[in-house]
Amino acid sequence: MPNEDRDAAEIVKHFLLHDGIRLLCCAKSVRVESAGGGKRLSVDSHGDHYDLTVDEILVGVGGVPNVEGLGLENAGVEFDKAGVRVNDCLQATNRRIYAAGDVCSRYKFTHAADAMARIVIPNALFFGRKRVSMLTIPWCTYTDPEVAHVGLYPPQADKQGIPLDTYTMDLGNTDRAILDGEIAGFLRLHVRRGRDKILGATLVARHAGEVISEITLAIVARAGRATIARAIHPYPTQAEIIKKAADAYSRSRLTPNVKRVFDMILKWRC
Repeated sequence: MPNEDRDAAEIVKHFLLHDGIRLLCCAKSVRVESAGGGKRLSVDSHGDHYDLTVDEILVGVGGVPNVEGLGLENAGVEFDKAGVRVNDCLQATNRRIYAAGDVCSRYKFTHAADAMARIVIPNALFFGRKRVSMLTIPWCTYTDPEVAHVGLYPPQADKQGIPLDTYTMDLGNTDRAILDGEIAGFLRLHVRRGRDKILGATLVARHAGEVISEITLAIVARAGRATIARAIHPYPTQAEIIKKAADAYSRSRLTPNVKRVFDMILKWRC
């Protein structure tokens, strides 16, 4: 999980090790050979050498866009190993041809392909001008616990010159997580500094993929933390962590000056 929040990746790593999974990361000099009906794996990892005899070896190589042999070059459609080249409206270099999904997107998700198809249809058939850059695409890694994310990561915000305030709420602060025995996790909200605008979030929880949709909706609808704080969440649920994180923002607005004003008002009322 090289691109995810480091704290989130560490939680997943902890549970993988707890389940008896052995991790040999950053492998070098990987060699495989037959060994008495099994397979021998030789690998160097972080300065140590390992020789392991195993029953089978499963290799995850990822997906490659299937664009070879289609005659796309004859239609004036440019492509490379990453897939078909498209503009923000998903038009190929031949403007009468559109592409959507894994064949042209860096987001290799089924739900992302569906969202892009909903852009292609009006653009191709009804003179629409919808743009893929306007999409807010969440994703989830289905480990246990799950890691879900939507929006910007802090390094991305730094590159764009966007100052952030970050609020982290541990899952152990929700009673439902305590009752379920699933307190290993957190919600991390990234908001634009000085504004009630959510720009990104990472959630680590047993059902993070289900819960992240509320934050995705808030980003799309431009509803800030104050709006989330006003929404009543059922109790007890793990999704209550979103409201608690929003409440943390409300508490952050109680500056010393604001507190003094409140004290004056309350003394006057009493």
